[in-house]
Amino acid sequence: MPINIESLKSELIRMSADSAPGRGFCTAIAELARTGRFVQLRAVLPAVVYDELDARYRSDPAAFVNEWQHLAHAMRHGFVQHARQRLTSLTRLQQAATHASTPAWQQIQRALDAQQNDLLRTAFALELIELVEPALERATHLRACVVAAPSSDEADRYLDEATRCYFFGLFTACAGLCRSVLEEALKQKLPPGLSRVIRSRYRNAATLGNLLHEVNNNLQLTGIDPDFPRVANQVNDTGKRAVHQGLLTQDEARVCLQSAREALQLLLRP
Repeated sequence: MPINIESLKSELIRMSADSAPGRGFCTAIAELARTGRFVQLRAVLPAVVYDELDARYRSDPAAFVNEWQHLAHAMRHGFVQHARQRLTSLTRLQQAATHASTPAWQQIQRALDAQQNDLLRTAFALELIELVEPALERATHLRACVVAAPSSDEADRYLDEATRCYFFGLFTACAGLCRSVLEEALKQKLPPGLSRVIRSRYRNAATLGNLLHEVNNNLQLTGIDPDFPRVANQVNDTGKRAVHQGLLTQDEARVCLQSAREALQLLLRP
């Protein structure tokens, strides 16, 4: 039976809505504020949250009550959606003025979620579910990278991370890691004498570009396939463009990753 991603998403949202802080909580906040019993919240809320709510309540009691009554009617998926916004806010720069004006209910959400983090867990789960189909489509463009000789654990990890970045839409990071995997694999492949020369010449800080320059000048000494520098330079150029000239597209990342894999196959021949 095929997996229905939309059904998984719907079921997750349903489960999260059932367990998320609900309409009754918001109604209680509004009712306490409306009837002048707001101070009773001091005993049940963290001090920093209470102080924030109290300041907002005192500045405009009618607007405060209206806000929480409105939120009570939108609670089925409201906190889950706001948790996703909260997750996004962790990945980007926040301007001080914008951050300072965070609605009070978001502070409440964080306080309620502080122990088990179910809301933030739901936000992560939804993000990952939505990555499944795009990642699947990208994975169909790749085949296993089969090489004749081993490299190193570090090179394997770089390749693993580069490939996963491509799967999950981190295209610029993918290109940067493709440079890293070739740099690591190439260092392992160089003859000891040439490695010592390169370490001295570049003070232990040789880039992939530096390494490829040295390989071009010492192809017979290294015994590396003569097609390797050409393919590896394509990866290096794309990686440098990603770092210095802007974000990459999916197609650019795919070509870079495929070129890196081809370069590894050329490099890791017996």
